[in-house]
Amino acid sequence: MPTFSLAALWNASAIPGHVAGIVEAIEELLPSTQPVAITVALRENEAHLELKLEMTTFPRLEMDRFSWEIKASKGTLVELWRLPKAERDAFRAAAFSGNVITAPDYFTAARTLQEHLEGIIARDRRPVQVPVVVPPTAQRAPAQAPAPADEPLGEAVDEPLVPSEDVEEEPLEPIEELEEEEPIEPIEEAADEPIEPIEEALDEPMGEALDEPIAAVDTRPARVTEPPAGPELRRAKRFPVMLEMEFRSELDFVREHATNISNGGLFVRTAHRPPIDTIVTVDVRLPNGESLQGEAMVVHLVDDPYKGGVGLAFLTDDPTFAQTLDNYLASLAGPT
Repeated sequence: MPTFSLAALWNASAIPGHVAGIVEAIEELLPSTQPVAITVALRENEAHLELKLEMTTFPRLEMDRFSWEIKASKGTLVELWRLPKAERDAFRAAAFSGNVITAPDYFTAARTLQEHLEGIIARDRRPVQVPVVVPPTAQRAPAQAPAPADEPLGEAVDEPLVPSEDVEEEPLEPIEELEEEEPIEPIEEAADEPIEPIEEALDEPMGEALDEPIAAVDTRPARVTEPPAGPELRRAKRFPVMLEMEFRSELDFVREHATNISNGGLFVRTAHRPPIDTIVTVDVRLPNGESLQGEAMVVHLVDDPYKGGVGLAFLTDDPTFAQTLDNYLASLAGPT
């Protein structure tokens, strides 16, 4: 039975209770799957979950709902099975390192993720105590010593107040009235002078243009030089081939030819085109006598009477399968 690998990633923005509820309900969200392995990675500011699930058919509607639930909990779902093995291994090395736990069931994984995420959120919300530093200018000045009690205070002399002289008020001068405004003289209207008509230009015949061919404009986009393909890029490159192969579904058995192959899958030119998400078993015969045997899934259809076929994505995680495929692709790529 084929195995599909999924990864769910959360950080401090996640909703811990929602995350736990989703993980506990995986059997209800994905009823057609059986868990093979449940792995939890507890990182400093993140919590990750990897599921390896066995399924006879790929439940697209169930998977879409599961992806929506992960997104609603502020997480991200990664379908690892879609990645080429080299990229899949690199992702696991980066995301599932540190404190990695193999959970026996969904309930244990849910509680572990919830507690870790709650701890991350509580740590981020903890107030930081800043020490208060009093500047020297704000420090209290020393109190002055009180005056000795033995010395009598001097008595104040009561001097009579000198009355102020009254200032005579001067009468205000009356405000002179403004002179009457002079009437404004009316503006003389300008005489309407007739506008002289503009003389129309004579229609002179234009010289005849020479019949010269117009140079065509090249509208094709400029060719962009592709960067040299390094080892990592070459793994994802598709190589044209002509390989005999067989693929089986629950209802059919077909012998055809693969016309290109890469680290992630191959394209089969065939008139038999199973629907997308159909799981098939492939057996590809390589020129050196070896073969690639494992599960694949239909991820692409080309509806053409002559060049039509199906694109298959490899599902197997078998190390022997991966090593055989890498060696064959390296022989196609040539020396580095």
